[in-house]
Amino acid sequence: MAADWLGSIVSINCGESLGVYQGRVSAVDQVSQTISLTRPFHNGVKCLVPEVTFRAGDITELKILEIPGPGDSRQCGDLQQTEMGIPGVGCQVGPSQNGTGKVLKKPISSSAPQNIPRRTDVKNQDIIISPQQQCSKSYMDRHMESLTQSKGFRRRHNSWSSSSRHPNQVTPKKSGLKNGQMKSKDDECFGDDIDEIPDTDFDFEGNLALFDKAAVFEEIETYERRSGTRSRGTPNEKPARYRHDENILESEPIVYRRIVVPQNANKEFCTDSGLVVPCVSYELHKKLLSVAEKHGLTLERRLEMTGVCASQMALSLLGGPNRLNPKNVHQRPTVALLCGPHVKGAQGISCGRHLSNHDVHVILFLPNFVKMLESITNELNLFSKTQGQQVSSVKDLPDTPVDLVINCLDCHENAFLRDQPWYKAVVDWANQNRAPVLSIDPPISEMELGIDAKWSLALGLPLPLGERAGRVYLCDIGIPQRVFQEVGINYHSPFGCKFVIPLHST
Repeated sequence: MAADWLGSIVSINCGESLGVYQGRVSAVDQVSQTISLTRPFHNGVKCLVPEVTFRAGDITELKILEIPGPGDSRQCGDLQQTEMGIPGVGCQVGPSQNGTGKVLKKPISSSAPQNIPRRTDVKNQDIIISPQQQCSKSYMDRHMESLTQSKGFRRRHNSWSSSSRHPNQVTPKKSGLKNGQMKSKDDECFGDDIDEIPDTDFDFEGNLALFDKAAVFEEIETYERRSGTRSRGTPNEKPARYRHDENILESEPIVYRRIVVPQNANKEFCTDSGLVVPCVSYELHKKLLSVAEKHGLTLERRLEMTGVCASQMALSLLGGPNRLNPKNVHQRPTVALLCGPHVKGAQGISCGRHLSNHDVHVILFLPNFVKMLESITNELNLFSKTQGQQVSSVKDLPDTPVDLVINCLDCHENAFLRDQPWYKAVVDWANQNRAPVLSIDPPISEMELGIDAKWSLALGLPLPLGERAGRVYLCDIGIPQRVFQEVGINYHSPFGCKFVIPLHST
């Protein structure tokens, strides 16, 4: 019974979402309740696939437009419509006034059923794609892609899968043409037989061992020598490598030892650029500061310069711009500043004033003395105008760890301070607080330090510091070059564009 409808031209309405399909019945399966149309039209536009299969549940209305009969023929069909470039247009042949046939073109809507005339021989004819179809191919690709995404169409290998489709889904089925005239893109991509895939894993190590790297590079170098592609240098000559801060145009050789001290230095450092910075004795360093003060670099100027450089280094150690910005008000850093009653303590107070001006919570410890140095009194007067906190007892220091401890307790000359009870109490607090320590102008290595420092900041030229001083930094306190020459030091500034530079042991 189902075979009687083969060859009939039908119109299948699949609802508003899928639209109307028209074509010739090519197969009817009563078991799976499916019907297939060959050379289909969708909403008046010819489909790119040669055959479409529908399930009975997807069909809302089916109309039989033409039933095949013996000797049936037609004068215009879907192929003629394609060649005319008017998809979805039915053809009616009527007599004209002079008795000849006349083709009447009648456009129809995209949703209404269309009259598609029969074609006598469909099986033995090939599909001819006209230039108009080629122009509309991109439109059909976009249309089919949107239809696939909206209804969950799944393409699988070289055919449209019908095993996992939606209940209201139309599954178009591709059937390639004979003799391999047109091969679908799916066949080209997924057409390989899965049985041909090897089961064994690829041996990467074995194949890599077959590659002789040395022989290949030797062959490349030989070719470059013969062909002259290597314009300069020999094959074994390695080109010089430069850093981003090095100049490739050298007018004269670089002199790395540009600071020469009158006596032989027991210890030397070098900068990041390779310049040698020798250490000086405490007597020579004291003489250098005295001569600079005689020429106008007073103690107040030196304290201010030391405070600025030390605060810049401390701000970098606290996190710099990542920590100190308006968005991190809740993460305000805390610094404990430990100062003694001497010039080194005045340097620390100056550093604390600059840190407090940069929104750092500073807790200044300074023991009570009946008589203070004038420099300390002046620095305390300025520090009191900031938001910093001054304490004189160890009990007032914070119990929780702080972000940074700045040590200015030790002095080069007054060693008797280490025997004072307040000094020992402060040293014990700093060692128990477990915060990193920055020492400003620490004493020489012969003098025992109570607090181990992670960083130490030297002034002008470094002293021979011990291992407990940590990593040494050097700051520029503004001593002119001729002042160095007056004390017998041949000096060229190693700072470059910075005021604080790190030093490395040689």
